[in-house]
Amino acid sequence: QCPWGAPNATSISCSLADVMSEQLAKELQLEEENAAFPEVVAVDEGPFITGENVDTSSDLMLAQMLQMEFDREYDAQLRREEKKINGDSKVSISFENYRKVHPYDSDSSEDEVDWQDTRHDPYRADKPTTTPRRGFVGKGKDITTKHDEVVCGRKNTARMENFAPEFQVGDGIGMDLKLSNQVFNALKQHAYSEERRSARLHEKKEHSTAEKAVDPKTRLLLYKMVNAGMLETITGCISTGKESVVFHAYGGNATEDKVIPPECAIKVFKTTLNEFKNRDKYIKDDYRFKDRFSKLNPRKIIRMWAEKEMHNLTRMQNAGIPCPQVVSLKKHVLVMSFIGQDQVPAPKLKDVTLSSEDMKKAYYQILNMMQQLYKECNLVHADLSEYNMLWHDGKVWLIDVSQSVEPTHPHGLEFLFRDCRNVSQFFQKAGVPEALNERELFNAVSGLNITAENEVDFQAEIEALEKMNEDHVQNLGKKLSMFSSDGDPPIYDE
Repeated sequence: QCPWGAPNATSISCSLADVMSEQLAKELQLEEENAAFPEVVAVDEGPFITGENVDTSSDLMLAQMLQMEFDREYDAQLRREEKKINGDSKVSISFENYRKVHPYDSDSSEDEVDWQDTRHDPYRADKPTTTPRRGFVGKGKDITTKHDEVVCGRKNTARMENFAPEFQVGDGIGMDLKLSNQVFNALKQHAYSEERRSARLHEKKEHSTAEKAVDPKTRLLLYKMVNAGMLETITGCISTGKESVVFHAYGGNATEDKVIPPECAIKVFKTTLNEFKNRDKYIKDDYRFKDRFSKLNPRKIIRMWAEKEMHNLTRMQNAGIPCPQVVSLKKHVLVMSFIGQDQVPAPKLKDVTLSSEDMKKAYYQILNMMQQLYKECNLVHADLSEYNMLWHDGKVWLIDVSQSVEPTHPHGLEFLFRDCRNVSQFFQKAGVPEALNERELFNAVSGLNITAENEVDFQAEIEALEKMNEDHVQNLGKKLSMFSSDGDPPIYDE
């Protein structure tokens, strides 16, 4: 045969029935799939679904089974694409979010990764390597000390976990962060500042007596007084000051050893320490509280103020000076008799309008009370003014004696001269012609006949007397009972 001859045309006859045959179509589809995907990945999630082990009487069940098979085939295709794209690369991608059947849905999770069971958690930062005791690793040019910039940076990053929980330091998961010492120290200082500020706010909110309000501990003390029957009811706040808040209350049942007035005044000393920081001079040199005074425990200072006012009021009451009657003292809460009537407190001397006769009567009464306070009670008010004197039942009542000291106090005579100045200026402005000036009033109250032509020399002699008194106490270790009433230097009681 000639190779360039025409080939014999062989034609395969095919009927129309063969072309429309479904079996032939499946065979052709299988040949195309085998040519496109020579390696067939077997899907082994779950048992093979047959009509023998599954009830196929429900159309809904059949639909769910078909959908599950489709989802599994789809997930298998995603895994093939992941494997093809990632290959041997150290950085891999995942189509986990695009899967149809997740590990918690599937029947078999052997091929899945349970992050909770893995030893290496990718969401936890690696701990920095510790340097040995000798302080360096390596030799020669490869030596690395504990002061290495990279090592210190990683340690600083790890130490940020020790900050307070409320201090947000960011999220550095999976990152090799290196904080310099300057940045870490600034963050640490800021964290400590925020912690102290938070503590101050908490202290101010939970443990302080604010304007017309009390802290939980003080409220508990008041509840106990009411439950014990000492007080019937607490009506409300009647006065606020720098150091205390005063409430009105109705007295309860009287006991065998205590008579409770029908109306009481509750003086709650503020537990905030702002107003007591500069007033320690009234108590630290008072021999009654000198051994117990300590700035290291400021809470006790507040209780000592309340105790001091109780003792001073008791002295004044025993001497017959018009003042509130002490009922009870519980920590920093002092219960006294109420100066006033029907929840209306008596007006202060600066707010009341008196006639000339009443004003003259009030002046001589105050002069008499100052002499009694000095000679019989052995006290100096130290804050006497028209703000701390009440007008009730036609006479003057003294209040607020927590800062009162004895004349032997290192500044007792200075406080007395200040009280005399306040009283003299008030009554002279009120038009009382008999009102003495401050120097004459000081001599009339104290009995110390200090002669000085001007106020500067007068105060100098007062300071000299106080210095002599202080030297005597330091040398002999004894407190003076009183100053002498003559013009000579004070006679000390041996």
